[in-house]
Amino acid sequence: MRRSRFGSSIKAVDRDPRAAWLETLSFDLRPPVDGEESVIADQRVAQLTYVPLLLGVAHIISTAAILLHYGFSIPSYVAPYLFVPAGIALMFDVAALAFMRMRERFDVSPRNVTVAMSVVVFLSCSLWSLFGHAAATLPNSSQSGILSLVIGSVIVASAVAVSSSPVLAVVCAFVGTVGAAIFSGDPAVVGGIGTMSMVVVAYSVGSARKMIASARRRLSLDNEAHKALHFVTEFENSGRGWFWETNSQGTLSYVSQQLAEDFETQPEALLGRQFTALLSVDASPDSPLREERTLGFHLSARFPFSDVIVRAATNDDVHWSLSGNPIFDDNGRFMGFRGIGTDLTEQRRSEQEITRLARFDSLTGLPNRAMMRQTLEEALRNAARRQKGCALFLIDLDRFKNVNDTLGHPIGDALLRQVAERLKSVMGVHGQVGRLGGDEFKAVLPGTVETGLLESLAKTLIEQVSRPYTIEGHKVTIGASVGISIGDPGRACADALVRNADLALYAAKAAGRGQHFFYEQSMHSEATDRQALENDLRLAIDRGEMSVVYQPIVRTTGEDVCGFEALVRWTHPTRGAIGPDKFIPLAEECGMIEKIGTFVLRTAVEEASHWPDQVRIAVNLSPIQFNNPAIIATVAAALSDHKLRAERLELEITEGVFLADNDATDETFANLKALGVRLALDDFGTGYSSLGYLKKAPFDKIKIDQSFVRGAASRDNRNSAIIRAIVTLAESLGMDTTAEGVETHDDLQLIRELGVSQVQGFIFGRPADGATAREIASKLAVEADGFACVREPRQSLMRRALTAINGETVEIRLRNISAMGALVECTAPVAPGTQLTVDIVGVGPVVGTVRWAQASRFGMKFEETFEIARLAPRREKLNDVTMLSPWYIGDRGKIAS
Repeated sequence: MRRSRFGSSIKAVDRDPRAAWLETLSFDLRPPVDGEESVIADQRVAQLTYVPLLLGVAHIISTAAILLHYGFSIPSYVAPYLFVPAGIALMFDVAALAFMRMRERFDVSPRNVTVAMSVVVFLSCSLWSLFGHAAATLPNSSQSGILSLVIGSVIVASAVAVSSSPVLAVVCAFVGTVGAAIFSGDPAVVGGIGTMSMVVVAYSVGSARKMIASARRRLSLDNEAHKALHFVTEFENSGRGWFWETNSQGTLSYVSQQLAEDFETQPEALLGRQFTALLSVDASPDSPLREERTLGFHLSARFPFSDVIVRAATNDDVHWSLSGNPIFDDNGRFMGFRGIGTDLTEQRRSEQEITRLARFDSLTGLPNRAMMRQTLEEALRNAARRQKGCALFLIDLDRFKNVNDTLGHPIGDALLRQVAERLKSVMGVHGQVGRLGGDEFKAVLPGTVETGLLESLAKTLIEQVSRPYTIEGHKVTIGASVGISIGDPGRACADALVRNADLALYAAKAAGRGQHFFYEQSMHSEATDRQALENDLRLAIDRGEMSVVYQPIVRTTGEDVCGFEALVRWTHPTRGAIGPDKFIPLAEECGMIEKIGTFVLRTAVEEASHWPDQVRIAVNLSPIQFNNPAIIATVAAALSDHKLRAERLELEITEGVFLADNDATDETFANLKALGVRLALDDFGTGYSSLGYLKKAPFDKIKIDQSFVRGAASRDNRNSAIIRAIVTLAESLGMDTTAEGVETHDDLQLIRELGVSQVQGFIFGRPADGATAREIASKLAVEADGFACVREPRQSLMRRALTAINGETVEIRLRNISAMGALVECTAPVAPGTQLTVDIVGVGPVVGTVRWAQASRFGMKFEETFEIARLAPRREKLNDVTMLSPWYIGDRGKIAS
């Protein structure tokens, strides 16, 4: 379909092109009913352009004839009636001519043009009839002759001008006949002019009818041609193919633009060239594809052909599929070939890409699961032939899901690409690395079974993957766990090797991640047990097997309880108590950690609502919970439901939340602080410690991990210096400190001396249930209870000894003797800090200080390391009895019996 100048659509109308007589008479006056009539109306109006000019020429000739006949002897009483109508008529002619020239500028419709020209012709002819009547009144003139001459000349001119416009012909005939009847009484003149008018009208209608029929036929043909051209253009522009044509000599007589573009030229430049010259023929005799020569045979034999694949003679790898038919004229003479072509280049590339995608991962470019399976099977077959084993690595990225969830999939994809590059770099020539999907990778190492080399590769792999990444301004840290299985030549199968490596990977992840494990037989039962435990864990909360216990946190200055830490416990119906170190990592893996964390949070907040207002509750948040945007609403709902002030809730967060260091992490910190809760950095110093975390995160407290606290009071331990540095740092940042895992009085004393704000450990109480926690929370203070120091290897035998207390000699008994001190049973009261010299029977004197004292016993710390070997029994003579006296009473004497 195309459009006319006026925007109307041209449609192929299935109707008779010949117009009826009445339809022809009214054609110029009625509006077009479709695009076809609109175009015909435009063409007909264009024929009226010279009507005013011809009328004007006729008027001028008639006027000139009168002037030539009479000269300037025209009476004055006749002149106005003669020249005024002539002048006005000529003015109408000029105005009509100007109107026809300017009609396209003003976009006047054909109907309105016809109406306007009818008015002009009517007025012009009427005025000219007046002119003829005035001319007939001149002296020596034949009225009928002059009038007939004038009116007849006008009608003849009009007939010539308006032969294709029946409307104008009718107007001229009407004016001429009426004028003759009015101004001429001669019936012959009237009859002649009327007859002439009827002839003109009939001629005009016939001409118009013929013109309309011809225009309709031409438009129909044009429409078909345009439609065919449209289809051709649309087909070529769609990229699905193009057309070509050759003459009888085989030279191109038509080519499409698309074909010319393959040769980077214009279609005109290819015309006249041999079609076969555009094809590249493989001259290799053993070439499997001989399509070009096949095409040459079809062209020379003048046989039709279809879907012949050829390669274009271009620098690029362009392939076509050609089809064609020979063309013969009516006499059977060969005229050439005409056909279509299709560009197969993209299709072949797509097929190659599909083949590549079927074997390689689209994101990293590494071999995919199917390709790695094929690689493993081939490696095992080669191993059987060469009698060399094959090793398999299964690699799983640690904490990748956290990065994907917090930073988005584009960052995750970029991270996987970088990981793939590092894995390839580590493996080098030792094996092939592939991606199985998600964050899982596989490496096949054919011929490599040395445990030492495999272990070295695994350690290097974990180390390289665990190095920080920088992606679009985000600093990302992840890890990797590796499971390794080794296949014996000729006996291992791919399925067994993958299953064994998978079990080893599970063991590596269960061991704390960032580990590598070799497959062992025992892992089968462990995997089964782990799956059963995971299934039970999913139902533990609903079955009421989960509970929350509370361990007191005590201020070092007054030993009053300032808070509790909520700890989750799982009591399995058949396994009994299962440690958090076992089920928490499992919960993180299987996606249960958020459900468990929410349970602990709500339970702890509810219990804390029954405590005194100054006692806080500390709840641990896993990195997965923290990075979930819903954590803000979860915390707010727990506080609101149980009417607990936000300042009493302390959320303990590990450094794992900073692995995906981004704006979302900062936003979560800001939103939690906006709620009013306190934030504590848990296990400081054991993870990915960075002072930058303390600078940017709004922590209120630093919790010193128990690995720095236990045994810090020992002389050969440097943990005290580390604790002192942490306390100084926290004080400078306005943060509290809590020492975890304090169990002995020596450690407690050191913690106090180092300025730690709070203490948490068995020395002030083990984790207890809610009822016990309420009793402890209501007390003003709690009493430290525990050993004096870190227990060294002890001698469980009792030894008698003598010592002086308040100037009196007292016999005492020493128990649990170690290199650092002993538990002393004594009836006399003694105060902590008292220095005593104890004479152990059979051993000798030992100097020490009382560290703690209770009724009938106290703990003593030796000033110097005591040699346990001195307590070993010595052989004595049977008949000799030796009596010992304390050295401070006097000289020793020997009494022989």
